[in-house]
Parts: sequence; structure tokens; C-alpha cells
Amino acid sequence: MSSMALDTRTANVEAWSGKDRRDENFPVGSHLISRRVRPHMHAYYGFARNADDIADAPDLTAEEKIARLNVMEEVVLGRRLDGSPSAARLRRSLNETGVSPVHATDLLIAFRQDAMKQRYETFDELYNYCRYSAVPVGRYVIDLHGESHGCYRASDALCISLQLLNHLQDCGKDMRTLDRCYIPRTLMRHFSITERDLLGPAETPALRRALITVLDRVDRLNLAAEELPYMVRSRRLRAETTFICRLALRLADRLGKEDPLAKRVALSKMDGALSLMRALGALVWR
Repeated sequence: MSSMALDTRTANVEAWSGKDRRDENFPVGSHLISRRVRPHMHAYYGFARNADDIADAPDLTAEEKIARLNVMEEVVLGRRLDGSPSAARLRRSLNETGVSPVHATDLLIAFRQDAMKQRYETFDELYNYCRYSAVPVGRYVIDLHGESHGCYRASDALCISLQLLNHLQDCGKDMRTLDRCYIPRTLMRHFSITERDLLGPAETPALRRALITVLDRVDRLNLAAEELPYMVRSRRLRAETTFICRLALRLADRLGKEDPLAKRVALSKMDGALSLMRALGALVWR
């Protein structure tokens, strides 16, 4: 589709990449979750997936991306009826469940930032980005299940951990295809690495040290996230959050040992099976 020919006043603004829930590292409304809420989680995911695809579309300018994301916001808030099918679906879901649209509009803040910002100076800057790119997902799930906002803190830690893990997985790809780097510049300067280090066929020793420093933060986030399954009341959400927490630990362990430039470091079927066993065990906790 030609971006130049698109009229956001009338056209469908979405630019789906073809990715879906099966392409993600972590479950999105899996069968561990109650059948009642599963369609709503899928609607939220569809909205996020389409917004992310707009932000990463190589044939769109920053201005065109933002215009499309603005249409998605107008639709999800009910200010216009068409232009984004995934936003319309989520709007209907939010109306049915009573969950606030802020968890959708906050995501759009991050995707607009992705359209405009390719570098992060400090960890504080990066965490602020994660506040909009990742944290809303967990908070949406908490609210959808009617859980206490007291769960937010542990949920936030888990979501930021997952976001940082994804950044590490894709550090080379993001640099090559999007000219985007989520490794803070202060960290790169500390270890005397440059963006060229991210374009090589394998990591350098200095880059490995930088990645380990990020993983140290991930470890602390995962530790804070471990209390989440014990805080939620829903047995099925307890199982789902246990599953995701275990997968996060396993992916962090893999990234601690494997080179994300040489290949995509991904969870194995065994990682999934062992994590699922822990999740099923959580169903019978008292």
C-alpha cells in the first residue's frame, strides 16, 4: 500500500505486518486464562499489534505514522467510527468490560515515540519509554480481571522485564532494519562500544558486558515480579502470570549465555513445557 496515497480521513490506516499472537515470546490470552476474558485480551493484543506495525513500517514517514496512530486513538475513544478495525473492536470490548481506554492510549504514546525517537541516553529515559510501551499491557490485564491496583507494581516490573528482554533479542535487527537502538548511550560509552558493534555478525566482548549489565536489571525486575502470582485472586490469572514469570526467567538465562547477533535467541519447546508445568501447579495453590 502506498503511504503517500492514503487519506487518513477516510481510509483504513492499519498496516498489518502479518505477525500474530503465535509470533510472540510470551502467551497472549492463552488457554490458561478464563474463556470469558480471552476474547477481550485478544482484542487488546490486536490493537497493540497493529499500532506497533504502523510504528515499525519501513515505507511510512514519521509524520504518516503519527497521523495513523492518531486515527487509532480517535477510533478507540469513539471520536470516529472507522479507519481502524482493531481499534473499533477494542472500543466495543472496552464498552462491554468497563476497562479504561487509558491502557490503549498510553500504548500509542510509546508508538508515537518510536516513530520519532531512535536513541535513548539513559536508563531513566528507557524506563520512561517502557512505562508506555509495556506497563499498560499488564495493567490492562489486571483491570480486566477486576484485580486490585495493588498488583500494578509487580505487574509493571514483569512487563518492563519482558520489554527489555525483547530489546536484547532484537538489538541487531532493530539497528539494521529500523536504525533504532534501545541500549542507553551512557552504557555504550561506559563500555566503549558504538552502534557499529550492533551491526556485526557476532557480539564483541565489550557488547557482551553491556548486555549483561542490562540483564542484571532484568534479574532485579524478575525478582520483583515473582510476587505477582501470589497477589492475584483469579486462579487462572495466577497460572498465566506464573507461566510468564517462568518464561521471563528462562529467556533471561538464554540471553545470558547466547549471542543475539549470531542468531535470534528464543525460548525452546522445553522452556515452554517446564514453565507450563509450573503454571499448572499454580492452579491448585491455596
